[in-house]
Amino acid sequence: MEGEAVEMKKLGCYRGKVRVLEWETEAGAAEETMLLWGIQQPTFSKQNAFVSHSSLQLRLDACGHSLSILQSPSSLGKPGVTGAVMWDSGVVLGKFLEHAVDLGMLVLQGKKVIELGSGCGLVGCIAALLGAQVVLTDLPDRLRLLKKNVETNLRHGVRGSAAVKELTWGDDPDNDLIEPPPDYVLGSDVIYSEGAVVDLLDTLLQLCGSQTTVFLSGELRNDTILECFLEAAVKDFVVGRVDQSQWHPEYCSPRVVMYILVKK
Repeated sequence: MEGEAVEMKKLGCYRGKVRVLEWETEAGAAEETMLLWGIQQPTFSKQNAFVSHSSLQLRLDACGHSLSILQSPSSLGKPGVTGAVMWDSGVVLGKFLEHAVDLGMLVLQGKKVIELGSGCGLVGCIAALLGAQVVLTDLPDRLRLLKKNVETNLRHGVRGSAAVKELTWGDDPDNDLIEPPPDYVLGSDVIYSEGAVVDLLDTLLQLCGSQTTVFLSGELRNDTILECFLEAAVKDFVVGRVDQSQWHPEYCSPRVVMYILVKK
């Protein structure tokens, strides 16, 4: 962003350069969120540009496949349930992965990938189509819809693989998730409450090895929650923001932000 003295460098396995968040005062996280809201002005742009919460399915072309992702709009009214429908941040992250692989900025073929809070499963499905060995995870009551979407969309021509597994943030992950450590951890719209931030970061710390690269995309809804996450994350991770110029050109949104995290 204009006028910033921000270091641009490569992080983890991503070959593009990102804006590394390094601050010397405790106000750094607040300044980052103020910059995002000031420059991107998310409240003035269309919400759900790439999705529809009233539809029973989302159709999206990715990796030469026409994906049909089932949703459960009726579940959206339940407290704490957001994973039953797609959000723009998931579409943005999925199409970013495809775009980055196409440009040679990212290699997913044969890589171990864990997706957190998979919800409807779009991001994990795209990663599998790009050749990754993906484990899509979510809470027990979210797995039925997730499994259905994986089975429906990954029947033919899949370069990688996909498995669905229960994972509650803050609990100890099963050994097969952490041994060997994943090459990548993915998450879209996973920073949604201050309470979830602690458990999310705890799980990231348990999952990540020294060579693991984390991609997180999120909706710019609440600056306080994002600030809380960034303030805590930089204690254990090097955090970089991916400029929208590196996203898929047809899938950018001022309401979405994307970060890369690598364990310190």
